[in-house]
Amino acid sequence: MDRPRVGVPSVSNRRLPDHRSGSTQPSLGAMLLGAVGLLLLWQLVVEVFDIPIWLLPSPLAVARRGAVALEDGTLLVHLVPTFVESIGGFFVALATGVSLGYLIALSPQLERWVAPYLSALQSVPVIAIAPLLIVWTANGLLRNILVAALVVFFPIFSGTVTGLRGIPRELREVARVEGANRWQTIRWVEIPLALPTIFSGFRTSLAYTTTGAVVAEFIGTRYGLGAMINIARGLPDMPLLFVAIFCLIGITLVFYVLLTVIERRLTAWRDV
Repeated sequence: MDRPRVGVPSVSNRRLPDHRSGSTQPSLGAMLLGAVGLLLLWQLVVEVFDIPIWLLPSPLAVARRGAVALEDGTLLVHLVPTFVESIGGFFVALATGVSLGYLIALSPQLERWVAPYLSALQSVPVIAIAPLLIVWTANGLLRNILVAALVVFFPIFSGTVTGLRGIPRELREVARVEGANRWQTIRWVEIPLALPTIFSGFRTSLAYTTTGAVVAEFIGTRYGLGAMINIARGLPDMPLLFVAIFCLIGITLVFYVLLTVIERRLTAWRDV
């Protein structure tokens, strides 16, 4: 069967340009300009007030320490595991959160069964679950991915449920009247109209994906930015600590930019 006539352009609301995907997202230039301004202010404050390096290192001191860590291989040894764990946790949460969110959004009966347990699980701090995963999983990388996935799961799950339930029932009925089967309804009606809200959940989860990985690394691992923070704190090496923090910020920004590009491509029909 060909694509039904109730495709995305016919059901999208083109009269609301202020809801387009790129209207509220800062440009890359604005982000870079703001970052440079903050770094300059930071450097100025450290120099004017003569703050000691053990209390607050200057951006130049952090940059020099980062260059040394990169040259001797320390930075990559800790950066790569956290990056892999963050990506792995995000995709595990993506698969489970979207799948379960879709089922619950379309089945009130399933929601009544599952919702109490999900709420109870959400109330349990991840820091309390991580030690259990240490016992249950022998692979440290797998354990850290699972911890990151637990942190990221609920924003993705909530965004999926909200996005699908926000689709007017009439649009699904029109799709069936036009002859669309279940897969075509999902492909041409439900997915496009739910994507903006689902991506909102994705953006929220990006703020937590590295957090989950670092929490797992705090509990017990030799590698990762969480372990690097523990090492820097114990030495103490304040510039190295800030290097780890900036790496976490960098990973999150990379994820944010990639997600923004994907979102704009998948929801380009809203700008037509």
